[in-house]
Amino acid sequence: MAEVGVREFGSGDLGGAARVLAERHGRHRRRHPLLRGDFEDVEVARVAVTEAWEAEGASGTVAVSGGEVVGYLLGAPKGPVWGPNVWVEAAGVAGRDAEVIRDLYGVAAERWVAEGKTAQYVLVPDDDSLVDAFFRLGFGSQHAHAIRGPFDGEVAVPAGMTVRRAERRDIGVLAELDLVLPKHQGASPVFSAGEVPTVEEAVADWEESVDDPEYATFVAEVNGRVIGSAIGCSLEKSSAHQGLARPDNAGFLGFAAVFPEDRGHGGGRVLGETVLKWCAASGYDSVVTDWRVANLLSSRTWPRLGFVPTFQRLHRLIGY
Repeated sequence: MAEVGVREFGSGDLGGAARVLAERHGRHRRRHPLLRGDFEDVEVARVAVTEAWEAEGASGTVAVSGGEVVGYLLGAPKGPVWGPNVWVEAAGVAGRDAEVIRDLYGVAAERWVAEGKTAQYVLVPDDDSLVDAFFRLGFGSQHAHAIRGPFDGEVAVPAGMTVRRAERRDIGVLAELDLVLPKHQGASPVFSAGEVPTVEEAVADWEESVDDPEYATFVAEVNGRVIGSAIGCSLEKSSAHQGLARPDNAGFLGFAAVFPEDRGHGGGRVLGETVLKWCAASGYDSVVTDWRVANLLSSRTWPRLGFVPTFQRLHRLIGY
């Protein structure tokens, strides 16, 4: 490769960035053919890059070699829940060389840190060279997005356990289970700063949503007592899976929780398989889920159900 120059990204770079993104997505789909194919088209990729560039507060860099764009990096801030932040979304970074990615970040991060954006997040494909490039920039893995094909087996329910659709009579226990996952995420080793709702807030939410036909809520019972719940829906209901990270006609395993005292007896696996079976019966071509990689339960359970990571959310906190 000829000498590479890195400068601030401008609107005139959109076409070149789209070509690099389309190339990246083509390589990604060779590993994960269930992902959408249309982003291999440069014009479709250009729409995605343009959205990243036109996001409020966006800035970034472009790498040029021999007059040709060979890489780019675009980030924009999200809400305050993420700290003084900048986010590089799925269409926000692509490059033909890992070292080019490092150079792009070196220039872009100078501005971001000067603007106080010290909590930095990057959503990248599970490409070893791309992930390694950010690891060598001080990032670590925080969150996984994963996919699997339709479930074609039978749900293996342990003796003494039953699984059924949730009903209005379950609202109280469903509200309690809504608190289980954020409490677990807030503990070691995840230490998430996400808010934990009150039981009253959760009850009010379930009063409105328990009968929503667009969500399939299941509960697992042992001796007539609900021990856990899980929710399936269309992936279109998820705001966390957008653009290149959103396959066509995909179901979503959106939530699963088991009371701490009831773990270790297969409830989480059974609930997960039940959502997978519902997704298959609903005609979805694939199922997507996500998890905090430091969550010792979900990071082990969901891969055992056949989920394969497609994207990683990487995180770096500057100055500590």
